Amino acid sequence: MHFISRSLSKSKPHSQSLPHHQTLVDPTIKFVRDRGIDHAVEKEKNLRPLLNLKNLLKSEPSKSVPISIITQKRESLQIPFRPIDFIRRYPSIFDEFLPGGIGIHPHVRLTPEALNLDAEEHLIYQSETYKQQVADRLLKLLMISRTNKIPLSIIEHLKWDLGLPNDYEKTIVPEFPDYFQIVGGRDRDGVLELVCWSDELATSFIEKKAMMNRDSGYEKGMSIAFPIQFSRGFEMDKKLKKWLDEWQKLPYISPYENASHLPPKSDESDKWSVAVLHELLHILVPKKTEKDNLLYLGEYLGLRSRFKRALLQHPGIFYLSSKIGTYTVVLREGYKRGLLVEDHPLMSMRNRYIHLMNIVKEDSKPVSVPGGNSQKKKQTVHDEKGKGEEDESGEEHEGELYDSSDAEVGNASDKEYDDDNDGNKSQRGVRKNVADNRGRKDRKTNLDVKGSSRKYEIERAVGRQPGKTKEKVPSEVSKRAKMHGGNNVLVSSCERSSLPKSRWRSLPDKRTST
Repeated sequence: MHFISRSLSKSKPHSQSLPHHQTLVDPTIKFVRDRGIDHAVEKEKNLRPLLNLKNLLKSEPSKSVPISIITQKRESLQIPFRPIDFIRRYPSIFDEFLPGGIGIHPHVRLTPEALNLDAEEHLIYQSETYKQQVADRLLKLLMISRTNKIPLSIIEHLKWDLGLPNDYEKTIVPEFPDYFQIVGGRDRDGVLELVCWSDELATSFIEKKAMMNRDSGYEKGMSIAFPIQFSRGFEMDKKLKKWLDEWQKLPYISPYENASHLPPKSDESDKWSVAVLHELLHILVPKKTEKDNLLYLGEYLGLRSRFKRALLQHPGIFYLSSKIGTYTVVLREGYKRGLLVEDHPLMSMRNRYIHLMNIVKEDSKPVSVPGGNSQKKKQTVHDEKGKGEEDESGEEHEGELYDSSDAEVGNASDKEYDDDNDGNKSQRGVRKNVADNRGRKDRKTNLDVKGSSRKYEIERAVGRQPGKTKEKVPSEVSKRAKMHGGNNVLVSSCERSSLPKSRWRSLPDKRTST
């Protein structure tokens, strides 16, 4: 690879002679969700804290850690809720045990399946090909910076999306002394500094693509049109379409050139800012990152306001998802039908972790009873769908990032409490309606009577009759229930009796199946 030194004050002459103008004023661009990209973002929820905890367990000599220690390090591990609940949510990854049979300090260790994945992940990080790719990404990031240096604290924010190993300061930086070096120590005050400029790597992804297309006849300084992909249902007015067509015809200024002389609110500056964001997201392995990460970097580069404006004005290039409690900026062309276009070994490994996270062990599965928990599962899916729709309401407004998960949990709990009270009132109403209105053919009353008769049948299924304390010989239904798990029938009946009225009605009628 050929390296040359570069003067920081150098800038291309063609960029200085561009006419500066702005044609789009106060754009009103409506946000439209992209369910495919939202799913790609949402499926990685809790993956990062899970891998943080996995790395902590692996680093210990005993390969295990007391739960109390994990609780103390919850913030640094980025665990979103109670560590014990987080651990028990993923039994295929974490194993809770009592060392030496002493029930005082429970410990956590990795399951054999998780250890196998960790070993394969370690091989990826140790491969020479992967190290070279990581070094190239870091070098490109440094060349985009006008000062050719970036604080380690900012790289820490981008480390996950750059695909850097946790100890990159010790494993990657020393192996590429011609690329970069750390100045000022390896703490948060340290800086990663460029050593040599590379013309070969100082070519953006979209420029390479244009050069490979021989029919385009592209030369440095010509215009390049960015790929545009709008969400289904997006409507563009004539004013916006006209502006976008003219904007695409503007000359393309490389993100590796210094274009700070351009007026901040000009269309030329806007296209250069889009070029910088476009290249940054292409450098990242998953072609996405949290909005905060880009704004932290943008503030250091002096481009924070330009980044925010570019994200708002170009929904066909960048997509903002709020599915995991924060805004995630996604490069649209990096995904197709919700899947990452580029096949990367690290992303394949992360997908395998996600698959293992979603596996539930057999011993933790509830035993299914005929007519048992199917309705409860349906209601859970319905509740999750409702929660997702609530999340959509906040996506049309651009502002500071927020985490609304606690508020949603509180609202869900209040709603559940109200539903339970309504269910209890409805049961008292059923008894009164059955006694006073036996001759009515009203549909609601008939449904309530069916609910009461189903309760009668359930009591018969567990071996007793209403109003009698004498036990009865178990019926055929209870015999079958005992074969499937014994006391689960009683639990199921209790769950049904506490269900709200709307859920109770939809339970299957056991009289037809007995």
